[in-house]
Amino acid sequence: MDSTTKNEKQPALLPGPEWPEQERAERLARGAALKWASGIFYRPEQLARLGQYRSREMQRTCSLEARMKSVVQSYLEGVKTGVWQLAQGLEAMQEAREALGQAHGLLRGMAETVRALEPLREQVSQHKQLQALSQLLPRLQAVPAAVAHTQSLIDAQQLLEAYVSLRELEQLQEETWTSLGDLELPIFEGVGPLSEALGQAVEAAVGAAGQLAREDPALLVAAVRVAEVETGRTTSLEQAPRDWRQRCLRALQEGLEQVHFGTHLLPGPGALAGWLEALRVALPAELATAEALIAPCCPPHYKVVQLWAHTLHSGLRRCLQQFLEGPELGAADAFTLLHWALHVYLGPEMMGSLELGPEADVSQLEPLLTLENIEQLEATFVSKVQANVVQWLQKALDGEVAEWGREQEPDTDPSGFYHSPMPAIVLQILEENIRVTSLVSESLQRRVHGMALSELGAFLRSFSDALIQFSRDHLRGDAMAPHYVSYLLAALNHQSALSSSVSVLQPDGVALGALAPVEAALEELQRRICRLVLEALLVELQPLFMALPSRQWLSSPELLDDVCERTARFCRDFWRVRNPAVQVRLGVRRGRGEVQWERGPGPTCLPSPQLLLAEAERTVVLQYLCALMQGRLVCRGADERSQAAERLQHDAVQLRDLFLDLGLEESFQCAPVLLALRKLLDLRDPTMLGLEVAGLRQQFPDVSEEHVSALLDLRGDVSREQRLAALSSLQAGPQPSPPAGRRALFSLVPAPAPAPSSCLPSGPCA
Repeated sequence: MDSTTKNEKQPALLPGPEWPEQERAERLARGAALKWASGIFYRPEQLARLGQYRSREMQRTCSLEARMKSVVQSYLEGVKTGVWQLAQGLEAMQEAREALGQAHGLLRGMAETVRALEPLREQVSQHKQLQALSQLLPRLQAVPAAVAHTQSLIDAQQLLEAYVSLRELEQLQEETWTSLGDLELPIFEGVGPLSEALGQAVEAAVGAAGQLAREDPALLVAAVRVAEVETGRTTSLEQAPRDWRQRCLRALQEGLEQVHFGTHLLPGPGALAGWLEALRVALPAELATAEALIAPCCPPHYKVVQLWAHTLHSGLRRCLQQFLEGPELGAADAFTLLHWALHVYLGPEMMGSLELGPEADVSQLEPLLTLENIEQLEATFVSKVQANVVQWLQKALDGEVAEWGREQEPDTDPSGFYHSPMPAIVLQILEENIRVTSLVSESLQRRVHGMALSELGAFLRSFSDALIQFSRDHLRGDAMAPHYVSYLLAALNHQSALSSSVSVLQPDGVALGALAPVEAALEELQRRICRLVLEALLVELQPLFMALPSRQWLSSPELLDDVCERTARFCRDFWRVRNPAVQVRLGVRRGRGEVQWERGPGPTCLPSPQLLLAEAERTVVLQYLCALMQGRLVCRGADERSQAAERLQHDAVQLRDLFLDLGLEESFQCAPVLLALRKLLDLRDPTMLGLEVAGLRQQFPDVSEEHVSALLDLRGDVSREQRLAALSSLQAGPQPSPPAGRRALFSLVPAPAPAPSSCLPSGPCA
């Protein structure tokens, strides 16, 4: 049988929309077969083996058909077994349905019987209730008397006896309730209020534990025992359990807080310190009482000491929070509260006492004051203290200013120096406020330190403004001060005292540069005072220098004698200025009378008296140079030039001797500049003026053409060509550097110009 015959005997599977997979598979198989046959029989010589291929495919086809028949046979046997099992199940279901129908009929018959017996059941129940009631009647009749007796026991604070009586009543109530089938009798209406009354009595006794532990510990023990027994009891009635243990614990806490933190005990304004001091004594004593007297009256699981400590801590914390939410505290109260909460409370005097056991430790609980509370208290303290400091400093300044117009000279110390308590008062006010804050915290100390430096700077500015106003009023004649210069010198001593002692405001742990603004303000104040002193000297000397140079000046030393006399009188009290602990080096801006100060010791540094003398001498010399440059005198011949040169030499010597007598070393004097000008006037050959001008420029690099022209005008014999030649020597060669230690002179002397503003030199000028 060939493959064609076998295919005809197989059941035909009609392709259609019901079997799309079969149709697709058949197409793929046919396509694969055609592809395989076309590849195998592509060449004619391969057709000879067609029979072999046909025989092989027929064997393969027979094998596949046998396997398919075996699978189908196995599937048909499984279907047969399933059909048999379904038949068996259907038969069992029909039998169960019949049995259920019979049971349903029986139940309907029994329900009718139960309805018929219901009246009988009710009669039986009533009979049982009447029987139980008849048995309990003697005991029920005694219930009102028992309730009254129990109430009397509660009123007499016989708590154990009252609890026993109450339990008997409740047991009778439970028994009656059970016997009568959950029926409540009106006779037991007083038992519920009685139970609540006993609970309140127990709570009240425990709330006064501190007092009872000393006066009547038996009552406290009875109350705690009643609460513990009641907590462990269960009831058959449908009632909420009475957790009297928790009520006792709450009563302990509330009673303790009421004793120490009741509303009537909160301190009023200004009484905070006394209240905190009372707590410092009372709280450790309360903990000692709890450990010695109350703890033995309570079960161990109450942890009385720990409960006491935590209750006191939480009550105090809540009380302080309420206190801080009220009106703003004063400076003293804010400081007291910060110090007490941060140091005293946890210190050895209170909760950190070694006499208290570990159960009293509260260090791990929330702190009394939060960070926000501390910030609030510190800000309050600083603002209040700042307001007080401003008032105190202003009062000290007003007292000092009031003395400036006195008829007497400033007070002096035993050494003869001008002295006033104002610097000591100012520093003491600030130093005490900084020092006392170290008892609280570093943050508060830093705040107060910054405030103190800020207010000291403001005080120095106010002091400087007061000095300026004092000077204006005096110089304008609005309020003449009899001892104007003396009080300026006294103010210089005040500045020196502040400078030498300001380091006391530098607490440990604060950056070293914190005092730099104050030190700069002190230096500025010193410059200001020195300028005011020199302005007063200028007022004295300017009228005298209006007649210099002149014909009278050439022939007579009287003009300079008057200058020296007034200068000596003006500088006589300079020795009353105390030498500062830190001296200064001064400099002058070119073209201006303002002063630049440099800190530090060195060979050019001067103590205050020497500094003032150097400034006075420099002021006199500058006024002298300004007068020479005004062109008031022109020499008429060689004799007058010789006289002018001799006068310059004489004046230089006279000024040098004057300030030597006053105590100024010659190395710090500027008068030798007059000797250099003398050479320029004494030169007899005008053609050599260029050399002298070059030498003058070498010594004083700040000399200008205007200055040299004014000096040449004073000679009166210099032609235009000679003048140009002399002036050209100023431009020859590079600009020379000023000699070491020499300061500018000619740059402060315009020609012609009015007298320059005072300056404060320090280095030698010659």
